[in-house]
Amino acid sequence: MSVKINQHESFNQKVQQMEKQRVVVGLSGGVDSSVAAHLLKEQGYEVMGLFMKNWEDQQGVLTSSCTWEDDWSFAEMAARKLGIDLHFVDFSREYRQRVVDYMFAEYQRGRTPNPDVLCNREVKFDLFAREAAKLGADYIATGHYVRKQTHRTGQKTIHSLVAGDDKNKEQSYFLCQISQEQLSKALFPLGSLYKSQVRDIAKKLGLPTANRKDSQGICFIGKVDLPEFLQQKLSTQKGPILKIEGHHLQNHHSDEDGVEDLCRPHDLAPEKATKIGQHHGAHFFTVGQRKGLNVGGTKEPLYVIGIDTEKNIVYAGEGKDHPGLFRRGLFIHASDLHWIRPDLEMPPGGEQTLDFRIRYRQPLQKGRLIRKKEGAYIVFDQPQRGITPGQFAAWYLNDELLGSGVIAG
Repeated sequence: MSVKINQHESFNQKVQQMEKQRVVVGLSGGVDSSVAAHLLKEQGYEVMGLFMKNWEDQQGVLTSSCTWEDDWSFAEMAARKLGIDLHFVDFSREYRQRVVDYMFAEYQRGRTPNPDVLCNREVKFDLFAREAAKLGADYIATGHYVRKQTHRTGQKTIHSLVAGDDKNKEQSYFLCQISQEQLSKALFPLGSLYKSQVRDIAKKLGLPTANRKDSQGICFIGKVDLPEFLQQKLSTQKGPILKIEGHHLQNHHSDEDGVEDLCRPHDLAPEKATKIGQHHGAHFFTVGQRKGLNVGGTKEPLYVIGIDTEKNIVYAGEGKDHPGLFRRGLFIHASDLHWIRPDLEMPPGGEQTLDFRIRYRQPLQKGRLIRKKEGAYIVFDQPQRGITPGQFAAWYLNDELLGSGVIAG
């Protein structure tokens, strides 16, 4: 015998249950987090705001960047307009230790880190979540353009991180290092919306953040003059800029080569290079960089194709199609592999065709993930430009982000 449930009564019961659930929103002073808080209130949650102060040192920060005081002021105005309580927490010391010091250490090693990925893993979904728990939060919420799906696999509840509907704002890559536990307590109200819709909602509500520009640059720091910013910890040291012709690269691989060879960085030989200039520190450069070499007299622009921080050498190639800018694969050490979906983790010996992304906003690229004891190899169907050690490679099955890892080489 089946029982027909009145849909209106069922909805009211659901709302009443949700009213018992408290969500703490990371209210940043921007339009996205403001609208996220509004949407959660509309859904019946008890909503509170929590503002994080993570940085105040302005050395190397471009003058056009907003200060944390500006952000706090807008967050306060938005909270008043929304009728929600707003709390303040200072994570400046922890942010420097967990994110900025990591940045300096990686650049010192000749690698290019992604502080936004670290910021989400270490601050927004760890420190922030712990502070929210002190406020009695059942969930935390952010203004990221991603979606979360929850389903059962056997006796387990599994949470999936899925790309947002707005492909111009889709931000799953930035969350590629969060865990199942972190994801289980997270809500993403903007995942199915487009940025234009978010702006329209904010304008209709009369939110003070409606027309505020999106933040740019490093998470919580803003746009920076990178060499000046890094000089807080890294010293300048003059060294040569060496130009290498494409035909002098020592390794040109084919599909018949082994996976280790396909994923090995180019062997850059100083003896086959020509000195064309001087730099002030190899650790200030990154693969694929064009600006900052300050060398003229070439037919086409020069690009960084490699750096050696031990010998303090910057290698450059002429033209955006220089073969030194392109590689077929990359390697990730086993200790640096991370799976958002542990139930789908690939064991050594496994291989799967997936979609990949090695930087934010890059269109997904087809390739193979090959798991071995020492780590994982990613071999792309097409050569990829600017594979950069220290960045994160993320892999997807359709629109779902399964895992990621730090590019070793």
